[in-house]
Amino acid sequence: MRWNWTEPDWPNFRFDSAAVEPFERRFLLSAGEILGAVRHVTGDERDLLRIELLSEEAMRTSAIEGEVLDRGSVQSSLRRQFGLISDGAASKPRERGVAEMMVDVHSTYAAPLNHETLSRWHGMLLVHDRGLETIGAYRRHADAMQIVSGRIDRPTVHFEAPPRRRSKARWMCSWTGSTERHQTVQHPCRH
Repeated sequence: MRWNWTEPDWPNFRFDSAAVEPFERRFLLSAGEILGAVRHVTGDERDLLRIELLSEEAMRTSAIEGEVLDRGSVQSSLRRQFGLISDGAASKPRERGVAEMMVDVHSTYAAPLNHETLSRWHGMLLVHDRGLETIGAYRRHADAMQIVSGRIDRPTVHFEAPPRRRSKARWMCSWTGSTERHQTVQHPCRH
């Protein structure tokens, strides 16, 4: 299988602006409607909505990576992170780390993406797993990093990350700082 990073022009993504325009317009209109509606709810309702939306994002993002989180623990951790009254539910380390990262993303979304931010998020996400060689930094080994499932004698490789020397994190920080109009295209490509 060819990975996106093996393409000759990687990481120089190209897309047809005219094809994206109607989807982007619809997205931005919907986002505007949501923002307008949120202005008419109480502070407590806004807090509940924020916790629900961020916990849903944390759950879905983690599911992409094969992680199954405890929703109650994520929400309890988010409440604590925002300084809200906790429901008393236990916060598990994995969920606490994801919640911490989600709050950081939420509060710094307009800041340029840089290597320090990526390292900080990595540290938050892996606070529960101190058995890893490198946390909060780029990997130091040349071995391939793979997302694998299945039996050990017949593994299925779902994705293989680029070699360390071609790490996508390095170009991502510069690409996301661009003033390109289509931010709604940049964000999904970064993932």
